[in-house]
Amino acid sequence: MLLERVIRKIEDIIGRGDLLRDEEDRVCYSYDANTTGSLPDLVVFPRTPEQVSRIMILANEYGFPVIPRGAGSGMTGGSVPVVGGVVVAMTKFNRILEIDPDELIAVVEPGVVNYDLQQEAQGLGLFFPPDPASYKYSTIGGNVAECAGGPRAVKYGVMKDYVLGLQVVLPTGEIIETGTRTMKGVVGYDLTRLFV
Repeated sequence: MLLERVIRKIEDIIGRGDLLRDEEDRVCYSYDANTTGSLPDLVVFPRTPEQVSRIMILANEYGFPVIPRGAGSGMTGGSVPVVGGVVVAMTKFNRILEIDPDELIAVVEPGVVNYDLQQEAQGLGLFFPPDPASYKYSTIGGNVAECAGGPRAVKYGVMKDYVLGLQVVLPTGEIIETGTRTMKGVVGYDLTRLFV
């Protein structure tokens, strides 16, 4: 159970409107499409990497678990709390920042719905192959976490094959960037593959 002072600190970071405390609200975040877990102590909806970073710093300081979550459409329990903690729901962190038709690159936040990205790409005459069964409501962040594929994976590959780089918030709260904006990146370690 989170201490009230910790909840207030998280509320200062996120804002009251992007935080769920009531049990009836939190229960929706205790399961995914297949697995039932534990009731989270708190559910937060960050909108920036800096907010996630500050939550991770608090998690280190006070020792509470943090559970990242997209739409909860997975079937492996990856977004389900095991023993309380704070669910960091990415659904409001959902902007398509860039689609470059010349470089064939999209830059998106983790809460972007797969279908929305497919529609935006299609509007530019492009094609985004990963199409898990839940593509109409699953998030790109969740697709990356689960290495989602779908029927087109046989021909085009799975989600990890379409991730060139990441912005990652480490458990310490440090924000790092990995990867390149090109298919081939030969400078240094491929840290993107460490995460995906």
